[in-house]
Amino acid sequence: MKILVPVKRVIDANVKVRVKSDASGVELANIKMAMNPFCEIAVEEALRIREAGHAEEVVVVSAGASQSQETLRTGLAMGADRGILLECEHDPEPLAVAKLLKAVCDKEQPGLVILGKQAIDGDNNQTGQMLAALLGWPVATFASRIEVRDDGFRVTREVDGGLEAVVTKRPAVITVDLRLNEPRYASLPNIMKAKKKPVDKYAPADLGVDITRRTEVLKVVEPPSRKAGVKVSSAAELVDKLRNEAKVI
Repeated sequence: MKILVPVKRVIDANVKVRVKSDASGVELANIKMAMNPFCEIAVEEALRIREAGHAEEVVVVSAGASQSQETLRTGLAMGADRGILLECEHDPEPLAVAKLLKAVCDKEQPGLVILGKQAIDGDNNQTGQMLAALLGWPVATFASRIEVRDDGFRVTREVDGGLEAVVTKRPAVITVDLRLNEPRYASLPNIMKAKKKPVDKYAPADLGVDITRRTEVLKVVEPPSRKAGVKVSSAAELVDKLRNEAKVI
């Protein structure tokens, strides 16, 4: 079985995000970028499935600017076998990404596509579901545990009421949640080896996909600052403030 793992280049989760002065977006100049944390979990799970003998190859794929090749190299340093860069002039929308990934799946014929449930920049939580719909494959979302079976997968997923187990046939699309695993760190020897691993490059036109944007960002603003809290001396004073100031009761 071949596993395809889409990964995304985002602002490092430890960096404070700043809005541009013209409110057209967030500041990316001289900002540390990294692999989306949910994507790291997906790569780790794919590697564990391969190490357990259920897969022969793990392929990481990224859609974005040419700098996304750095994110692919991170996945290769973790242990993926090769990478695919879908080079785009702008950051594609979830539907465009799903169409690009479908074209890659048609070429690569993977038995499993495993990806993060969402990216921490857009927080859309759409690409995996859209990809499954375009492919006509079963999908399991928010996976906290994945068991590989002879003909498919048993996925434990996190839902509002607790945990839910679903069984899918192969091929399938699975999106992963935070509690699935703890991603490994890339060792220095593996980082050096990753520089020699192959990365294929395609433009959207090569795959016959139109990535023209269908939405427009009008303005980006920072969330309002939270007001300082106050201490109350009694339960009666708390109730009074909730009723007369906050007006929530």
